[in-house]
Amino acid sequence: MAANQSSENKGPFTAVVSANRQIGHGFYRLGLEFAEAETQVFDKAGPGQFVELDLAGAATPPAKDVPEELADAAGRGILLRRPFSFCDINTKRGKTIVDILYRVVGPATLRMKTFSPGDSVSVIGPLGNGFSVPEDKKNALLVAGGMGAGPLLHLAKLLANGHSEIETVVFAGAKSKFDLPFEKPLDEVSEGLGFALHEFAQYSIESFVATDDGSAGFDGPVTDCFADWLEKSELEAAQTVIYACGPEAMLAKIAELAEEKNIDCQVSMERMMACGIGLCQSCAVECRLEGSNETVYKLCCKDGPVFDVKEVVFNV
Repeated sequence: MAANQSSENKGPFTAVVSANRQIGHGFYRLGLEFAEAETQVFDKAGPGQFVELDLAGAATPPAKDVPEELADAAGRGILLRRPFSFCDINTKRGKTIVDILYRVVGPATLRMKTFSPGDSVSVIGPLGNGFSVPEDKKNALLVAGGMGAGPLLHLAKLLANGHSEIETVVFAGAKSKFDLPFEKPLDEVSEGLGFALHEFAQYSIESFVATDDGSAGFDGPVTDCFADWLEKSELEAAQTVIYACGPEAMLAKIAELAEEKNIDCQVSMERMMACGIGLCQSCAVECRLEGSNETVYKLCCKDGPVFDVKEVVFNV
C-alpha cells in the first residue's frame, strides 16, 4: 500500500477561495487559500490525498447558468461533504494555496461554480493515503482517465521537482477532446514531439493523449495507447512504476498490463466517501490477503484511496 501521509490534525479548517476559473467544457479549477496556521498541515499533503468540502451553504447558480441535464437536480440540498483530490499545492509567504480540479456533474459541483474570490469554505483534510515513490525506480508511467488527471498532475510536479533521477511519461485519456480536463489547447507540433499537454510539458514531461472517438491524439482507449507504447519500450520492469487514476474498468486493464509486464503499480480508487475518515463505512474496496485466497474489505477513504494494484479485486 502507499505510504501513510496522513496528518493528525484534520480540521475542519476554513479556506478562502483565491480563484475559480473554467478551464474546459464543464471543467473548473478551484484555488483554496489557507492561512499561516494551516500552512504546515497542507504544505505536506501528498499526491493522491484528498479533502472533504462542505458545500451545504454554497449558492445555486441562476437558472440560465444551470445545464439542462441538471435542471431537476439543481435545487437538491447538499447534506454530505464532497471529496476532492489535489491537483497542485503551492506555499508562498506563509500561505498555502491548494488547487482542486472539478467537473460540474451534479448539484454539489454545480454550486461550486458560484464560488468567487474571498468566499469561505469549510474543509476537512488532508485525508487518506497517497502515492509513494519507491527509491529504486528510474521510470514512472502515469495513466489518467478523464478526471483521474487531477492527482496525477500533482504527482507529476512532485516527480519533476523532487525526483530528477526518474524519467516520467504521461498518458491521458477521455471519451473525446471535450472531455479532457486540461486548460491549454492541444498543440499538434508539440504533440508530434511527445509533449501533447502543456500542464506536463512545463515540467519537461513527455505526454500522450488518447480519445475514445479519435477526436484528439490516439484513436482509442488510453489503455490501448499505453499498451502499444509499453510494448515498444525497452524499459526495465524492475526499475519502473506505474501510477494510474481513472474509471475502474481502466484501472482493471492497467492491472492486467502491470501483471503481464511484472511492473509495480499503484492505483487511486474512487468510491462514494461520505465522511472521509472511516466512520460511515460506505467506501469499501475488496482486497486480497497476501499469501491467501481470501479477501477483506478495506476503506477507500482511510486505507486508500491509493492501493498497490496487487491488492485490489476489480469487479468490472
